[in-house]
Amino acid sequence: MIPPQIQAKLKKMKYGLVGNSSAVQVCRWTRNALNGDRGCWKEKFYGISSAGCAQMSPATMWCENQCLHCWRPIEMTLGSKLDAVDDPIEILDGIVAERKRLMMGFGGNDKVDKDKFKEALTPSLFTMSLSGEPTIYPRLGEMFAEIRRRGAVSFLVTNGLNPEALEKLETTGLPTQITVSTNAPNEELFLKWHRSTKKEAWKRFNETLDVISGLEGMVRRVIRLTLVKPGVDEYGGLTNMTEENVGEYVSLIKKASPDFVHVKGFMSVGYARDRAGYDKMPWFKEIKEFALKLENELKQYGYKISAEDERCCVIMLAKNEVKLKIEKV
Repeated sequence: MIPPQIQAKLKKMKYGLVGNSSAVQVCRWTRNALNGDRGCWKEKFYGISSAGCAQMSPATMWCENQCLHCWRPIEMTLGSKLDAVDDPIEILDGIVAERKRLMMGFGGNDKVDKDKFKEALTPSLFTMSLSGEPTIYPRLGEMFAEIRRRGAVSFLVTNGLNPEALEKLETTGLPTQITVSTNAPNEELFLKWHRSTKKEAWKRFNETLDVISGLEGMVRRVIRLTLVKPGVDEYGGLTNMTEENVGEYVSLIKKASPDFVHVKGFMSVGYARDRAGYDKMPWFKEIKEFALKLENELKQYGYKISAEDERCCVIMLAKNEVKLKIEKV
């Protein structure tokens, strides 16, 4: 159960709380899409409506890591094991209801298309990237199976520290797409970057890359890099964008053999602002330069830059034979 004082802070940040551990939030890109602006890079790359996206978590305040770049409230993390495990169907019903409540204001806005708003109230995408580590929730496969039954797409974003949980999904229920956050290319940087409470965290992370490789053909698989420049704050020259890092990332990507590689720029927003300032945010041209270096090393394995979004500061490399657009859940 999330303590009352933390619940109060989350509600102030417009989190809709569900059950003992879950939450949903209406992100800026959903708001933009409803107001007639364009959606986020997921819509541009994969053809999924940003207006219909439910950004959620079944383990809102539980995570093994305290990553320096994370904009979520990691300073309030409650550990790495849930005290109470809610039913997945009840969680999803609660997520839909809370999201609908948070979106009600759009219904009275003359700028919002009423048909689009009505359609968006039923999520077409459940993306588990709000906060916390979703794989801590032990009934995750059942939840993905229920999302699929509802005809919606599901995205899982994970820190990769629970390889056994990902293996379990093969039999209990896989999402539409799994993304492994791969922010540190070597063990030394991994320990500094993630400040993990998990023993042998780097070893477990590499085991996850093996699991991801083994899921080829069963689920869409992504390796996501969040790149951070050196700066002048207390973490100073800490960066994951050096020439040496390119080769280290290539080794990890080859190990996982994903369908897609996302190369994103760090954003100094939310709680991350207290740990890393604007000086550590790469420009889009710097992200593009790094992505081109990766492409040069990975092209022999079938990867090429296939999509980019300057506004979201992200570039995607994809294998030649993989379709970008999601045609089925």
